[in-house]
Amino acid sequence: MTRNLRSQPDQSTAAHLELAFEDNRLVSQLYGEFDQNLALLEQRLGVEANSRGNHVMLRGMPGSVDQARRALESLYDMLEEGKPVAPADVDAVIRMIETDDSQLSLPTLEKKGKVRMAQIATRKATIVARNPAQDGYIRAMDRFEMVFGVGPAGTGKTYLAVAHAATLLERGEINRIILSRPAVEAGERLGFLPGDMKEKVDPYLRPLYDALYDMMQAEVVERCIASGAIEVAPLAFMRGRTLSNAAVILDEAQNTTSVQMKMFLTRLGENSKMIVTGDPTQVDLPRGEKSGLVEALHLLSGVDGIHISRFSDKDVVRHALVARIVRAYEGATGKPPAGEGPLAL
Repeated sequence: MTRNLRSQPDQSTAAHLELAFEDNRLVSQLYGEFDQNLALLEQRLGVEANSRGNHVMLRGMPGSVDQARRALESLYDMLEEGKPVAPADVDAVIRMIETDDSQLSLPTLEKKGKVRMAQIATRKATIVARNPAQDGYIRAMDRFEMVFGVGPAGTGKTYLAVAHAATLLERGEINRIILSRPAVEAGERLGFLPGDMKEKVDPYLRPLYDALYDMMQAEVVERCIASGAIEVAPLAFMRGRTLSNAAVILDEAQNTTSVQMKMFLTRLGENSKMIVTGDPTQVDLPRGEKSGLVEALHLLSGVDGIHISRFSDKDVVRHALVARIVRAYEGATGKPPAGEGPLAL
């Protein structure tokens, strides 16, 4: 825990705050190598952060100093819980703190308190939300039967959906995970490809498999696939089924037609969760074909039991360059890409 030794508002616009941390063993991890974590706080929040042993002196505008305090206390709590703190974690905490409570669709931050970021834990890994959008998305998957995660590449939509499904399977809350993705490149006609069904659709579902192997031991994944607890289900082969006791994930949903999307959504059975991810700006359907995802977002907004989590380029958690690339493409067009239409995000 931290101790606030002195809070001394200046007579000018600046404020001073001194914090002390009890466990000296954790302090070096909190500050980061060569105080890089403190430097990131200074850069992002516009404060001065000077360390002396287990003490940190903060100086800056009152609001910024309070944000820096909350960030340091939250990061220290993570260390006390045995979780490592990397620059990416510092960035995530700052993003959370910079977002006002009123902007969040689900409860996330304690007023004037510490950050309580949502997380997904499996036996192999624990994933912590890296920004407010991810935080709301994780919480929504816990609370709603059907969740849409829509936005640009690199925001973690698919990865978090697979992680959530994996933890439900490990807890025994569901019996199986069903992964689906429209194979637009093959026109959903996969019969001419060699191999069994899994081999035919593997190239289209590789991102889902990658996330599974990050969340679960490889031998567990293979065993579940062999037993049917993890099922690869091409969208074209979902018709007529009722999916009960399952976590069902539809990835790249912007490439579904209206008919396909309605068919997929109506497969939901008892004790099941359905997560639909996609980016309405990346539609690969033939020109003039309406995206089923775009239509669904319009028709299902406000329907009880359904939550829509929206991501933007600001929520990209891959390399920082990815966010700049997304913004560059969006800024260059001046109008929605083909297939997006006025209802897209």
